[in-house]
Amino acid sequence: MVKSPGQSDTDQCGRVQQMGRNGTGWKRASDTSYEITFAYKGQRCRERIKLKPSASNDRKIEHHRSAVIDAIEKGTFDYAYTFPESTNAAQFAARQGDIILIKDYLDQWLRQAEAHVSASTWNGYRKIINNTLIPALGHLKLTELRRRHIKEMATGMSVTNKRIANILSPLRVAMQEATDDELIDTNPLYGWQYKRKEGVKQADDIDPFTSEEQTAILEALTGQGRNLIQFAFWSGLRTSELVALEWGDIDWKRGVVRIQRAQTQAAAEPETTKTRAGIREIKILSPALQALKAQKTHSYLHPSGRVFLNPRTGAAWTGDQPIRKTLWEHALKKAQVRYRRPYQTRHTYASMMLSAGESPMWVAQQMGHSDWTMIARVYGRWIPDAAPEAGDKAVAIFAVKDNILPTSKAK
Repeated sequence: MVKSPGQSDTDQCGRVQQMGRNGTGWKRASDTSYEITFAYKGQRCRERIKLKPSASNDRKIEHHRSAVIDAIEKGTFDYAYTFPESTNAAQFAARQGDIILIKDYLDQWLRQAEAHVSASTWNGYRKIINNTLIPALGHLKLTELRRRHIKEMATGMSVTNKRIANILSPLRVAMQEATDDELIDTNPLYGWQYKRKEGVKQADDIDPFTSEEQTAILEALTGQGRNLIQFAFWSGLRTSELVALEWGDIDWKRGVVRIQRAQTQAAAEPETTKTRAGIREIKILSPALQALKAQKTHSYLHPSGRVFLNPRTGAAWTGDQPIRKTLWEHALKKAQVRYRRPYQTRHTYASMMLSAGESPMWVAQQMGHSDWTMIARVYGRWIPDAAPEAGDKAVAIFAVKDNILPTSKAK
């Protein structure tokens, strides 16, 4: 049956049959676009196509609509792929991941993650997502993401494998949540790590201060500044742990300090340490104890309860950056000591303890590491060689003399 121009009706299968002007199913909609009309899943659909009307473009539009009709009849039509900007795509999508851009999904995921992770972690995620993931992958739809896209992104980065792993971490978690929510079938990062061959690694960023340098730095400081840095040298605390330390954390009778929170630049208030091992008790060594006693006159009754305060403002420190800018840089210049970041006070503590022969396991516990082998791996060069008599006690107790080859008979 021939339909009148623009007339619609349904066939025996209940599908809407929509004809366009003069029965073509398309028309010139404006000076810059065409409109095509077709039936899909029982609904009449109209889509605008940006193309300047002309005789030759009339034929292109007719062929395009014919291709759409053919794909629908064959069951291969993908609405979102054919009309990616269409508002109709959402209602026909088999999965929402077919129409959601990675950019939009990561934006939404980041907002939701803020309530579940620490401020410093969230701030790291925000920088990775906005500065790296969205520029590289944001144009893709969720279901389009493949490992090859991730490999291409990672290959173009002039960073270490460890840094790439950190960059992929929030993407991995976000894609797993998309999988759990049935937006995509599988997580393209599941069970997969990107690694490339790396050259010989540069020496770790461990550059401790010598005892002479420590003395010069402390002599360049006075009052609260000196107390803070002296305590840092002799406690091994992270800068974030130093600024969050409160007088209530100090057990004067037992001679220990309980470390249970950290204050980063990204957080408005102190947060719990990132790892379980980070919550610990450390022994107060005598130089650290001297610094605490000297600090009492400055902050013991301060409303914040914090041990260390910013001498310029009289308020609690808000992170490592103010310490570096208002205190640390000036002290090193005055002391004429080569600049290293404040975190090197922690490395200085580790190197001093290990050089003196303290147990790596004890040092690891003091510093908040769950794995003491990391201490040996990172700070191994400061662990002294075994004494000449090392092992003699074991030989004396366990060696069977008759089975030991005398030195005189050794070849």
